[in-house]
Amino acid sequence: MNEIQNQNRLKKLKALIQVDIGQRGLARDPYENLFTLFPDDFERACSSIANHPHPVVGIVTGFMIASIDPPRGETDGPLGAYWLSRLLNYLQIPNIVLTDEASGDAFHRTEVNLCRLDQECIQNIRTTGETPIGQLTHLISIERCGPSYSESDIPEQSRNRCLSMKGIDITNFTQPAHLLFEGHRNYTTIGIGDGGNEIGMGKIPRSVIQKNIPLGMLIACRIAADHLITSGVSNWGAYALGAGIAILRNIPIPSDFFDPMREQEKLINMVENGSLVDGVTGKKQYTVDGIEFSEYIKVLVEIGKI
Repeated sequence: MNEIQNQNRLKKLKALIQVDIGQRGLARDPYENLFTLFPDDFERACSSIANHPHPVVGIVTGFMIASIDPPRGETDGPLGAYWLSRLLNYLQIPNIVLTDEASGDAFHRTEVNLCRLDQECIQNIRTTGETPIGQLTHLISIERCGPSYSESDIPEQSRNRCLSMKGIDITNFTQPAHLLFEGHRNYTTIGIGDGGNEIGMGKIPRSVIQKNIPLGMLIACRIAADHLITSGVSNWGAYALGAGIAILRNIPIPSDFFDPMREQEKLINMVENGSLVDGVTGKKQYTVDGIEFSEYIKVLVEIGKI
């Protein structure tokens, strides 16, 4: 009976986060879209970590907004990564956040383990799977841009490039974290995204992204993940993943993890100390993806109720 209850709770979590609040076209086609494909991946992602005897988790995040001068990282991704890292610490699951300039100093003065994504870090994980906290069993990407396809129907200058949803090339601002998700590896990968151009979205056929997302043919990321979590806001996917792991481990989460005031304080700190901006407006404001905080945070509150 408990197993059935847990499955129902996971289904409720997935339903909460799979709402196209930003009207990006995630479910423009009512039958074949970014939500309907791989309906079991959310549960599998949660189970993969929750049921592992000794998980060691890496969290990759940071998406640069290059339409402003100087370019800054966005609030979607780091905020969810920080929340997930804190929760994994509470669950006694070793974890480390991997990021580059796209997150600025957003994680400074926090309790998370942090490793800068640079050539040495990427090469070491690719060859050994080792990090400062041990050998990875899981690698999660949260709102991290990955390279496009190289097909002939894509303009040559946009092939195999990291592109924003507006088609802006941010490759030169993005360390090649996607290399950690390619080829042979000894860890499970999970991709969390909300636009089709993030690491993990390569699991979805480009044709599906094309008919749902504006500029989908151009910006679709070719990098797949073992498990893909598509959500209306990528931070929501991180919240739900953490909650799902706790549910399957039968560990109650303290109420302060779902406190809107505390999450808003973290967002303000990341904007002020980490120089992050809203990814939609490009402005230094305490919002995520152009959504008023009071509306954005409702999902985290509802996750707490589940």
